[in-house]
Amino acid sequence: MNKRIVVLGAGESGSGAAILAKEKGYDVFVSDCGTISEPYRALLDQNGVRWEDGKHSEELILNADEVVKSPGIPLTAPLIQKLQAQGTPIISEIEFAARYTNAKMICITGSNGKTTTTSLIFYILKQAGLNVGLAGNIGNSLALQVAHEQHDYYVIELSSFQLDNMYDFKADIAILLNITPDHLDRYDYKFQNYVDAKFRITRNQTPDDAFIYWAEDSVIDREMKKLQLGATLYPYGFTQPNPLPVGEDELALKGRHNVLNSMAATIAANVVGIRKEVIRESLKTFQGVEHRLQYVATVRGVRWINDSKATNVNSCWYALESMTTPTVLILGGKDKGNDYSEIDELVKQKCHTLVFMGLHNEKLHEHFGKLADSQKSKNESPIQIIDTNNLHDAVQAAYHAAHEGDTVLLSPCCASFDLFKSYEDRGEQFMAAVRAL
Repeated sequence: MNKRIVVLGAGESGSGAAILAKEKGYDVFVSDCGTISEPYRALLDQNGVRWEDGKHSEELILNADEVVKSPGIPLTAPLIQKLQAQGTPIISEIEFAARYTNAKMICITGSNGKTTTTSLIFYILKQAGLNVGLAGNIGNSLALQVAHEQHDYYVIELSSFQLDNMYDFKADIAILLNITPDHLDRYDYKFQNYVDAKFRITRNQTPDDAFIYWAEDSVIDREMKKLQLGATLYPYGFTQPNPLPVGEDELALKGRHNVLNSMAATIAANVVGIRKEVIRESLKTFQGVEHRLQYVATVRGVRWINDSKATNVNSCWYALESMTTPTVLILGGKDKGNDYSEIDELVKQKCHTLVFMGLHNEKLHEHFGKLADSQKSKNESPIQIIDTNNLHDAVQAAYHAAHEGDTVLLSPCCASFDLFKSYEDRGEQFMAAVRAL
């Protein structure tokens, strides 16, 4: 009898895992408590995979030999708890897919900069003519690529959720960009649990493998003093030897944080053996990532910037740090246990107006209201705070608050799931609203 694999969640990763499992001869069943989107339904049907949506039928799930879990499902979900209690192995799509390929794995994690760095490394390897796939949080599912394509290298963006359920997987090159508080709602509001999840990227590495990390990150530095890692270490940062083959002013990506992202990508490319000329040219011509400090338009002398990908406070910090004009900041969404004090100084220095756009803005009001009161008490010009509960009103409010020469920055600090399907959906709606002004 064929081994039974149940896939929970039928998005990009789940559907890909199901197709690969079917191809490898497993008895496969897919269950999604939400609605499976039409393209994934069609993909599952074309490959003869049985599925259900709108529910989880426990009698069809608890008899699995192994479960591939979507990263979006928390380990605290009752069904996951039942599976764990009966000893059913629960793994990620990345863990499953890696069993069926000998390709070199270049894996990137961190609280911020993952997508930019992953995309940049993929771009460099493509420019070098290598047979490379892009997977993880961006690109197509790794499992689907392993099922239908044969790549020599995969560049994989990994979230902490994906790392949580990886056990035998090994990164040939692991990159840890930074660690700041994020997703604490998924880690019992304990920062160390989140830190431990990020460091799982080094799991199973040997001296033949590379671990590239930002040496000046205080959290990474503290952990490195505690851990004995098996990989060959490649620290980078402004206090380390500069690996860049071009001057910072020649980099296509601007801002201090992007210099660090470019350093990490350069070291990875060097480890792979890419020629210096290819790396140099790639760093100068890379186009960047959608929804990350993306210029939208200039309206009435005001620049509008889409940074919808800033789903945590530290990411917003980087965005504000790169602002060179007075700024109207639009923020808000699903709070993940955020500590907004990290951006207080930059808000005071750069912003004259904050526009809130979430369904629940109470925590933003509490924090930034105190900041505005503190400015008043010191006879400083207080930050104007405008409350809205949708994106259209937020854009209109920012339009009326901005002056010629200002920048309006959408950098929400929060997840998008209160009002939008995803940060991409939020960014697309923002750009459409700006272009309609």
